[in-house]
Amino acid sequence: MRHFVFNRQLLLLQLLDNGKVAIPEAQQPPIATGPGTRMMEVESNQDHERVLAYGVEEDSAPQGYEFCALRSCYGRISEKDYLLAGKCEELLFWDSHTRYCGVCGAPMAMHTLISKRCTRCGDEVWPQVSPAVIVLISKGEKMLLVHARNFRSNFYGLVAGFVETGESLEDAVMREVKEETGLDISNLQYFSSQPWPYPCGLMVGFTASYAGGEIRLQDEELSAGGWFGPDNLPTLPEKLSIARKLIDHHLDSLQACPIR
Repeated sequence: MRHFVFNRQLLLLQLLDNGKVAIPEAQQPPIATGPGTRMMEVESNQDHERVLAYGVEEDSAPQGYEFCALRSCYGRISEKDYLLAGKCEELLFWDSHTRYCGVCGAPMAMHTLISKRCTRCGDEVWPQVSPAVIVLISKGEKMLLVHARNFRSNFYGLVAGFVETGESLEDAVMREVKEETGLDISNLQYFSSQPWPYPCGLMVGFTASYAGGEIRLQDEELSAGGWFGPDNLPTLPEKLSIARKLIDHHLDSLQACPIR
């Protein structure tokens, strides 16, 4: 049995003798739980193993373990375990925000591994995913990189934003680019997507070409931005993000086929 134990967004990791870390695997919880601890069984694609996810109040890890921020776990545990940890964290967030029915106010009870049913009126709920779009805009060899005001460090990323109700993914990209930068784009193409459990997002990546306009940054969203080429790159996002994958894809394409 594997235990994905969280203290807020800190994941409990077991310290191994070889200096590496792993998700705790044991019959009993690796850290003390209280009578009010809600343990969620999580479906896993890894050999039909049993997976439990739950939160604890303990701020310090027991001997032989450590707490690690979920983002910082990337590269320390396998890709499969990182994605599974993200799923567990999202389900715990969903569970904590759906204790009572939004229709009648009665307690909700688990119905399946990923759904709840109201104990009074029978209303059913499932985990909600919030889709967001992110786009790399190229202008020859250069690409548009921006620094958002909510970034915690000095790295530059890509234009991104949440999809609004009644909006297609493509419409969301066009709107976000226009709102945040004032630019027009063309040749919009899907790149890939990435679950983003901070706390319940799905990032959908696109590439596009510059089609006109002058950069006019949306002041309340962006603090800086401009066109950057391979010879004047600022600090870039972490490898785990789809933003970095889009940026690396653009840089790799220039090496494979330089623009003349």
